[in-house]
Amino acid sequence: MKSYYKELWFEVPTRRAFINITPEVEKCLAESGIKEGLLLCNAMHITASVFINDDESGLHHDYDVWLEKLAPHAPVSQYHHNGYEDNADAHMKRQVMGREVVVAITDGKLHFGTWERIFYGEFDGRRRKRVLVKIIGE
Repeated sequence: MKSYYKELWFEVPTRRAFINITPEVEKCLAESGIKEGLLLCNAMHITASVFINDDESGLHHDYDVWLEKLAPHAPVSQYHHNGYEDNADAHMKRQVMGREVVVAITDGKLHFGTWERIFYGEFDGRRRKRVLVKIIGE
C-alpha cells in the first residue's frame, strides 16, 4: 500500500467564502500515482471546513444566508468565546459544515456522485490556513 499527503494553503481575503478545491485535490491524486484507495481531505483550522456538494452559486449563497441565521457574527458580545477574537460564529459554522470528507478512488479518479465537488469553506478569513490531502491505496 502507498501513502501520499500534501498540504494546500489558502488565504481568503474575505471573512466567508466557499472555494471549489476539486482541481487541486485531483492534482494531488495524479501526483500520488494511486489508482485504487481512499482520499481524506480535511481543514486543519477550527474556523474552516471541507465538504462535498454541488458547485452552484445559488446554493452557495443559500448556505451563506442559512449559516448566518444559525450563528450570526454580530453582535459578537452574544458569545462567551469572543474576547481575544471575534470568531465564535466561525467555530459554529465549521461544526455544521464539517471538518473533512473521504472520497473513494477508482481507476485513478475521485469516485464522485453526479455534480459532487469538494469545497473549502472559510468562516473567519483574512489569514493563511491549510487543508490536508491524505491518500492511501495501491
